[in-house]
Amino acid sequence: VQLQASGGGLVQAGGSLRLSCEASLRSGRIFSNYPMGWFRQAPGKEREFVAAISYSGGTRRYADSVNSRFTISRDNAKNTVYLQVNSLKPEDTAVYYCAAGRPLLGVSSSIRDYDYWGQGTLVTVSS
Repeated sequence: VQLQASGGGLVQAGGSLRLSCEASLRSGRIFSNYPMGWFRQAPGKEREFVAAISYSGGTRRYADSVNSRFTISRDNAKNTVYLQVNSLKPEDTAVYYCAAGRPLLGVSSSIRDYDYWGQGTLVTVSS
């Protein structure tokens, strides 16, 4: 599974962005079997969980710091997962990574449960 994240940029505090992550899969692998997650890493900090969505899209989980401001969704027909980020704060500045978990397993906030990672997209929030 190869993941390509996009949509990051420079935005003022209070602004919004829509991050996208498109998956490319080998023959026989089905995007809709994979739970997906978004993580972020700020300068000098460890990578942290942001949001996750089940393979069916029916279950979503968020970090407390982003709950009600961020929304994760997926379009299995387009092999794409999205992260809508609203009401951005300077502390949201980070490289955002999408990740694919293990097929048909539940959502997870643990980095260890994700086997495939995109290259990251930078979100910078100015005050």
